[in-house]
Amino acid sequence: MNIIKYLQAQGLGSRKQCQNWVKGGWIEIDGEVVDDTKAEVSLDGRRVLKLDEDIIPTINLPYFYILLNKAPDTETSHKPQQYPSVFSMLPNNFRDIDIQAVGRLDADTTGAIILTNDGQFNHRVTSPKHHVPKIYRVGLKHAADQSFCDKLIKGVLLDDETETIAAAAAELVDEHTLLMTITQGKYHQVKRMIAAAGNRVETLHRDQFHQWRVDDFAVGEWRFLDIAEVQASV
Repeated sequence: MNIIKYLQAQGLGSRKQCQNWVKGGWIEIDGEVVDDTKAEVSLDGRRVLKLDEDIIPTINLPYFYILLNKAPDTETSHKPQQYPSVFSMLPNNFRDIDIQAVGRLDADTTGAIILTNDGQFNHRVTSPKHHVPKIYRVGLKHAADQSFCDKLIKGVLLDDETETIAAAAAELVDEHTLLMTITQGKYHQVKRMIAAAGNRVETLHRDQFHQWRVDDFAVGEWRFLDIAEVQASV
């Protein structure tokens, strides 16, 4: 890829800005100064990029995948209304890159979320017909027993729906903590299912999306997913 297009793809500014960085000898890639605007950059992995001696985090091109442990009181939006955006947890230059969340989590919901620029991957793993599992840890307002889990697995009728919807799995950790697996992706699905079963969600954390977990992540921590593990998942 041409060096100017590469720098733009890394969120370093307009074409003119990137040309000025290169012409001024401010850009270093893998330890070498690049001052030729016609230079080419290999895309066989992330490069070590420096701008004026500052290391700039880079993405894989053409596609990249980020697993993030979403913090509470953050919005899954580029234009948040009340709380900071989940995208604000990423490096500054990433904020000028076309990144979309794979599905959404409510502002008060925490846990595993994937961010990517791969629209086909996004569509595939969010499509109900592919039955991608999402595991939620639900804090319940009222004490529950096995009959509550049985009801969720059998299926409940949500408001404004004509057919019941069932959890793929439901297991109590204790009487106020439920692990629930769903393979659909309806609006506020977990909260609505819990309500339809006669309880209320007090806290909600997504432990796992597909095969990816954030057990060992600090709040707000993220990592790139390897291309191989993403390809194996679809």
